[in-house]
Amino acid sequence: MKVMNDNTMHSCPGNLRLKERSGWFAAGNSFRKTLPLLSDGAFKMFAYVCLEADRQTGKYQAVQTELAGALGKSRRIIGKYIQELGRKGVCNIRMGKNQHARTRFEVREEYWPYQRTSEDVSHDAYVEAVRSTFLSLGCTAGKFNAHDARIADQFQQRHIPLQQIQDALLLGACRKLISMLNGGSIEPIASLAYFQGLIAELRDHPIPADYREYLQRKVGQLKKAWTKQSTDEATKRRCKDMDCRQAIQ
Repeated sequence: MKVMNDNTMHSCPGNLRLKERSGWFAAGNSFRKTLPLLSDGAFKMFAYVCLEADRQTGKYQAVQTELAGALGKSRRIIGKYIQELGRKGVCNIRMGKNQHARTRFEVREEYWPYQRTSEDVSHDAYVEAVRSTFLSLGCTAGKFNAHDARIADQFQQRHIPLQQIQDALLLGACRKLISMLNGGSIEPIASLAYFQGLIAELRDHPIPADYREYLQRKVGQLKKAWTKQSTDEATKRRCKDMDCRQAIQ
């Protein structure tokens, strides 16, 4: 893998020359942050996506058979790696409709080392990134409908940075999951409109990058805790129902 970081560049002797003038990727701190975040296989896929992605946009697309061949893995494993990249918030993912359709990757801003201007984010990519983040939170109804898409479109028309939207969704999800775990309402978040107040709040008080990383980890932990708690409670209810039926018999 042809990667280069700042330390490598500064330590090179003056007469050192690259064998290849193209195909390099700037693997700096943004790339390094994914090391503790991803499993070994998902990190390998992320590295491959970065090497192949358009440097201007951070986007890449491929069918799963191509990825399987490039990484030497089965399509089933490749599918798991793709899901992990999306679940961990490293890439915005748009899955192909079938095994022959291309899956689209867009490396998230905090993990992409090249400067992107707001013009680089098309309308479709902006709405898709909001949709992907919304559905990954673990506390929503699992649907992103036409009304939500219109709200996301309005955010872009108002020139609200995509990162600000994603930060607000992480912060809101963290608060909601904590409330659910502590006995609050377990009604899932039904609409993107739920986060509008937080988006306005972060406009004046943006969160720092290190706190964003903390929120990403925390939301992942809270999702696991909520899944476990929900499963345990469902098991207890089933056991109680069985005991009741046996008592009646």
